[in-house]
Amino acid sequence: MFGLGAGEVLIILIIAFLLFGPKQLPEVGRQVGKAVKGFKETAEDLRKSVEPEINMIQQEVKMVEQDFQASMKEAEEEINAAGQQAEQKSISDKSA
Repeated sequence: MFGLGAGEVLIILIIAFLLFGPKQLPEVGRQVGKAVKGFKETAEDLRKSVEPEINMIQQEVKMVEQDFQASMKEAEEEINAAGQQAEQKSISDKSA
């Protein structure tokens, strides 16, 4: 629970008991529980509203990556072809 160990939770409960007393402690516990539930629901709603946008951005990034890789492959092929042409021209110039 929130990264707290058993000892830490026990200390928090003892302090709460001393601060609020046995009569108010159940009501304070209910209020804290409602607040935690509200935070969780808000966080889940936020995640649900942001998740589609994140997925869309991830798809766009994948498309850009694919386009970039295709462009790099095309450029590599053009460079290799130009290199082969230059090599063939150099060989033909030497033999002539």
